[in-house]
This record gives sequence, C-alpha cells and structure tokens, in this order.
Amino acid sequence: MDRAVILLSGGLDSSTTLGIAAKEHESLCALTFRYGQKHEKEIKSARKLASHYDVDEHKILDISLDKIGKSSLLKSGKAIPEKNEDIGKNIPSTYVPARNIILLSYALCYAESIGANAIYIGANARDYSGYPDCRPDFFKAFEDMAEKGTKKGVEGSTIQIKYPLIDMTKGEIVKKASELDVPLQLTWSCYKGKEKACGICDSCKLRLKGFKEAELEDPVEYVDED
Repeated sequence: MDRAVILLSGGLDSSTTLGIAAKEHESLCALTFRYGQKHEKEIKSARKLASHYDVDEHKILDISLDKIGKSSLLKSGKAIPEKNEDIGKNIPSTYVPARNIILLSYALCYAESIGANAIYIGANARDYSGYPDCRPDFFKAFEDMAEKGTKKGVEGSTIQIKYPLIDMTKGEIVKKASELDVPLQLTWSCYKGKEKACGICDSCKLRLKGFKEAELEDPVEYVDED
C-alpha cells in the first residue's frame, strides 16, 4: 500500500501539507507531539484535522523536551516575545533546540515500522521565523542519514522526506490551502493557547501576512479584532 507519515502540529503549514499528502497517497498516518509546549490548543487542532481527513492512524506522543531544552515555547522557558520586528533575520527565543531532528527521527521509526515510503513535514524557508531546522539542506542531510541508517535504506528503498511548502510564501501557502479546501478554521498557529489568537507573536504575524497576501479572510478569531 502507498502510505505516508505526516508530522501534524495543527497549524497552517502542517494542515496544508496534510491536504497535499492526502492527494498524493492512498494511506496516511499522522504524528503529533506533546513536547512540553506551553499549551494544548494546537494538539486539539491536530486531532480535529486528523479526524477531518480520516487518517488511518493518529498518534500523539509525549516527549517532554521542556525537561532538557531551553526555549520560550516550552513550559520551562521565559515569556514568548511579542514584538519582533526582525522576523526571519535571526534565530528567535522560540526556537526549540533540535526539535525537527527529534520529531523526524520519531517519524522515521514509525514510517519504517508501518512500511511507509514518505514522511511529510510542513516546513517553510521563505516566510518563517529563521529556525535552522526548517531549511532544505537540513532535510536533504536528514534523508541521506535515513538512507544510511535504516534497514529499509540499506536495502535500497529510501524513505523520502517531503517538504512541499519549503519555497512558498505564506500567501502562496494560504492560496494552496484554499485550493485544496483545507479546513483552516480548525487550525491554530498562535504561540499562546488562549481563546483567541493574540495577533502579535511571530507565528500570528506570519499567518496574518499570508492571508493578507492571498486576499482571503482568516477564519480564526484574533484578540485585536474585538
């Protein structure tokens, strides 16, 4: 069976990637992580998205990076910055050390175990926060490592790492999601887990930029819209 694994955070990028993967594969399995982030709202969104797409299996794993890592996204971290005027020009405090390396490693274990031939991740290197593990050279290196370090790889059947949004602007991502009828009302991008999105964290700013460029209305409610 043609099967793929998708890393599903519950945000705009991962949900759009899920929509793309659903068109390209007959069977999808999703992985979501409770890694010590400050809220559960994105995990709730991931559950709703997995249900909407009727994925074959949706696993939510606890890995508690907050016990060893330092990041303002983690429970043990400092407050999340609200006014960053240089998004993408430096590595912000919301960077979680080695997060994509760790999440992809779990996905690789899962993919090889269930016979999947691809792993999808909603990474973007155009309109992004500047994280080093969201760049094409990183994913190419990880795929090379997977080929050399797995049974499937050494037997000549590589598990592909797919990152279809990597060169898109946020506006292009929103348009793609709209074309695919991705239920963006179910997604959550805000770094804060309150009833409404804050509209001022890096993730909210990038998301709002995308909807503005796409000339579409964001179905998620924001605090500053009151």
